[in-house]
Amino acid sequence: MRIQVSPDARLFVDVDGSGLVPDGAGMREKPTLLLLHGGPGYDHAGFKPGFSRLADIAQIIYYDHRGHGRSDRRPIEELTLDTYAEDVVRLCDALGITKPILLGQSFGGFVAQRYIDKYPEHPAKVILSSTSPSLGLARKLAVFERLGGTEARDAAEQFWRSPSETTWVAYQRVCKPLYSQAPLACGDVVPRTTVNKDILFAFAGEEQQIMNLLPGLARAQCPVLVLAGELDPVCPLEDAKDIVAALPAHFVQFEQFDGCGHGVWRDAPDAAFARIRRFINE
Repeated sequence: MRIQVSPDARLFVDVDGSGLVPDGAGMREKPTLLLLHGGPGYDHAGFKPGFSRLADIAQIIYYDHRGHGRSDRRPIEELTLDTYAEDVVRLCDALGITKPILLGQSFGGFVAQRYIDKYPEHPAKVILSSTSPSLGLARKLAVFERLGGTEARDAAEQFWRSPSETTWVAYQRVCKPLYSQAPLACGDVVPRTTVNKDILFAFAGEEQQIMNLLPGLARAQCPVLVLAGELDPVCPLEDAKDIVAALPAHFVQFEQFDGCGHGVWRDAPDAAFARIRRFINE
């Protein structure tokens, strides 16, 4: 279904599981887990079917960011982190969701970090999964070289310094397979995922080059779980540690997954989903 979040924009939304369930003589409301997918330019398909295993404890809300996937197309200049963060609140208002649990994966984690800054009182909890607070190119290049040699480092440097169709070809061939250890995953892309490369190149070449999300994390007013893979080349482990250091110490929890790459719930699903489940249930 498509949900109107502003006069000129609808977001594609899909729901897994009931929000209200029988509990003895009454009905019990489960928490809402709102999933912010990676990208930019991709859709929510990479979350499926993995996150269905949490539908027994939470109602799962999948959606495609503004302009992405099955959501309405919008002008590129409108697609900023501020707008995406505002859409989280707009979508919750439209669906009648209060105090959601937010999970942002990769680019979705950028959106979640900006949302923490702008709307710190809005969520019940936030999960930041395989994400970064800034471009951090030097760290990216070091991990790509460690995992894929100089060819991967060179392809990564060319793409991140000048995102375009030309530099994307080598990056997708050489670097994307290094994102994850899972055989069907290629970063945030699985074979069924749709990709709008115009959005990808515009964001990666403009806002991502200058973003710094660390200062806003100090405004967090709820528990935040940070998940990171030891072998993540595009959102390196040290980026996650910077996020942890910037969050209020009494709110933050951190889990490092050794031997895992980008999206620890892909590479170590049992351990990762068990950790997410524990956080939701706390």
